[in-house]
Amino acid sequence: MGTSGGVGVVLASIDASVAALDSLNRQDSFLAAAAAAGAGVDVLQRRYGIRLERLELMARLEAQLAAMQARAAAEAVEFQRALTPADASIQDRTYADMSVVEEIAGVVTISSAAAGALVDQSRRICSLPHAMNALAAGAMSWQHARIVADETEGLTTDGAASLVAHFFDPAAPQPARGAAPGDLVPSRFRAKVRGWRERHHPESIEKRHVKGVADRRMEYTPERDGMAWVSLYLPGDTACAIWNRTTATARGLQGPTEERTLTQLRPDIAASLLLGAGHTTQTGKPMEAGQVPAPRADVLVMVPVFSLLGVTDEPAVLDGFGPIPASMARKLVADGAESFYRVLVDPRDGAPLEIGRKNYRLTETIKRWIRMRDAKCTFRGCANRTPDNETDHLQAWQHGGATNVGNLAQLCPKHHRLKHHSQWAPDLANKNEPPGWTSPTGRHYNPEHQDSEPTHWPEGILPTQRSPLEQVLLQRLAT
Repeated sequence: MGTSGGVGVVLASIDASVAALDSLNRQDSFLAAAAAAGAGVDVLQRRYGIRLERLELMARLEAQLAAMQARAAAEAVEFQRALTPADASIQDRTYADMSVVEEIAGVVTISSAAAGALVDQSRRICSLPHAMNALAAGAMSWQHARIVADETEGLTTDGAASLVAHFFDPAAPQPARGAAPGDLVPSRFRAKVRGWRERHHPESIEKRHVKGVADRRMEYTPERDGMAWVSLYLPGDTACAIWNRTTATARGLQGPTEERTLTQLRPDIAASLLLGAGHTTQTGKPMEAGQVPAPRADVLVMVPVFSLLGVTDEPAVLDGFGPIPASMARKLVADGAESFYRVLVDPRDGAPLEIGRKNYRLTETIKRWIRMRDAKCTFRGCANRTPDNETDHLQAWQHGGATNVGNLAQLCPKHHRLKHHSQWAPDLANKNEPPGWTSPTGRHYNPEHQDSEPTHWPEGILPTQRSPLEQVLLQRLAT
């Protein structure tokens, strides 16, 4: 059960946040009086800054309060179990646990299911000190903490501890780089955590993928206002290709006379493709019902070299999706889209070696390299994937900016326009790292790095040895 010392630390953090909020309020009251006396732009600028600082402090305070709530929920269960007689039956213990969940649901005014989820997530977070410390310090939100709880479910104690250490312990072997977990929007943090879990989960991703393929399905859900949802549960490469193709087609339809937005065009295109007749395969033959065409979208896949050769089954990473089984990557390389490009990964450090291509146009090669490095729009918090993005000069060409990987980055159309019409400023990038960003008020946001790791080596071959296999491999890469 918890100690008063742990609660005391969190309460001290809450007190500090409340004191900081009080100080901001006093500053704002003074500035409001100055504004009433006719003060100028500087006062308005400072009051604007105070609003941003207040929002930042409130987010930290919410996280600290969430830590208190999580600790209270977890400890309530432990105290209830301590009250249960040692010789109680399994049935009595089960009902005692149900009772405390219902008590929590009542005092927090949430459903029983929500209370059960709160208890499970709280207990898991409290069992992971690094994650709990980050939440208690206000360094990440409860949304981030829930992601940690969800993604560590089913892992062993050591496996969960390793996952948390990678993201929250700077002293861990090969810790996560770039933006801290709490500085990533929750969806991006989940993607990074899930990617790490896929690589390190003890159960083979190949086996789990086979189970997933067997469970593929289409679901139909009526909605109000005469609308409905149609959902497809498919292998990742097929789903990614569908998304990329509809996006590319929608982009091609946009123009001065097209009133529909990109969001509206995607479902219209998907519906027309599904309901249309007379489609043919790439070879010109009629497409039979249920036949899945090879993906035609322009995609990249980062494939560990040993995995591509079939020596290991280490997962690859599909652009716009995430980790995929090695067998899927090998199939994509052999049978994929006409505009499909594979990226080989160095077995020594996980860095990209080179990009396969069907032409030697330098600009296209650079664009694909930027796509591989950035994976999405590089603006802080944006999750827009590469099919929508544009390769932009970080320092403008007319101001001396060069056309190289250090001065280029992926930006979605929205943030591309914002960059050119506001004071948001990107850092320069480099070969393996996207740019960070500085806001108009001077706040700096670190870039989001992909977590490259040394690849899995075949059994019996050490990274320091140059085996016959590696010699052949290096010869292939040289050619």
